[in-house]
This record gives sequence, C-alpha cells and structure tokens, in this order.
Amino acid sequence: MKEIENRRSIRKYQDRKVEKEKLDCILESARLAPSGNNTQPWDFIVVESLDTKEKLSIADHNQIWMMSAPLFIVCVADIRCRISGDKRVILNETSPEPELKQIIRDTAIAIDHILLEAEHLGLATCWTAWFEQDAIRVILNIPEDKYVCGIITLGYGDETPNQRPRKSLQNIVRYEKW
Repeated sequence: MKEIENRRSIRKYQDRKVEKEKLDCILESARLAPSGNNTQPWDFIVVESLDTKEKLSIADHNQIWMMSAPLFIVCVADIRCRISGDKRVILNETSPEPELKQIIRDTAIAIDHILLEAEHLGLATCWTAWFEQDAIRVILNIPEDKYVCGIITLGYGDETPNQRPRKSLQNIVRYEKW
C-alpha cells in the first residue's frame, strides 16, 4: 500500500542516471504482470537518446518537460497474440478490432507494475499518452499492427507534489448491482 499511496505523476527529474539494476527490476515487474489467457501482449522500448526523447516529447503533444527524465519506456501492445496469420491489421485510435481493447487492458496492467516498482525502488514516473499512433510509430519504427499504450518517463524525481483528492470508497463501491 505504501507505494500505491505515495506514487505521483512526476514532471521534474534530477540530472541523475537510472541504475541498470533498477531498470532491470522495473522491466521484470512488467514481464511478470498478469494478462488474459497469459497472452503477454507487451513489448517495451527503453529510450535514452536525447534526440529520440525530444522527438517523442514533441509527438506527445509537445510535452517538453519530459526531457528532464533520463529515460523513457515506450509500452507497446502486440495484437498478434490474439490475431494470428497474415491478416493485415493497422492499429490506431479508431481501429474496430475487439482484440485491441484486450491488449490495451493487459498492457495497462504491466504499465501499472512499472509505475509501482519504480516507486518501490525510489524512482519517479509519469505515464503519458497524448499522442497519435502514427506520430510515435514513425519515430521508433513500430509496425502498424502494434499499439503504443503509453510513454513512461522514468528517473529520480525533483519535485514532491501533494496527493490529489480521491473519491471515497462510499462513492465508488456498490455491492451486488448498480
């Protein structure tokens, strides 16, 4: 619960490299995430190049604050775990494939593991996703049958935002029916 209670979206990072051991633990936590039918539809692209980070932050609605993070983890969902064969699939924001919802859901679980493990290890994150698929895909050479669920900024935080208001359990929990 401590990590869940303390995690915040951080938009200012220290000029300090993330240790490889910590990055490996974070990626391992995502690898261990549950998924429907154990499909494990995720892939992760670790980005440290300043040039690539700049292109990604511009494509992600010009969020230049992202550049202060020493690295990004681009989280990609692969529909091929649910659609096999040679059928051409192009994924974007309006794709009708029902399997797209499944792979986004499963990859979101892995992303949450990343966020919580990073917090556990004393690192900070922010999950961003204010982009169009085509804008990110071209930067990282991501195939058209993959769907980018988010870009995670990762590093040592250089700010401590207050907790934002949360709804009470009484306002969000129902029993047996609506």
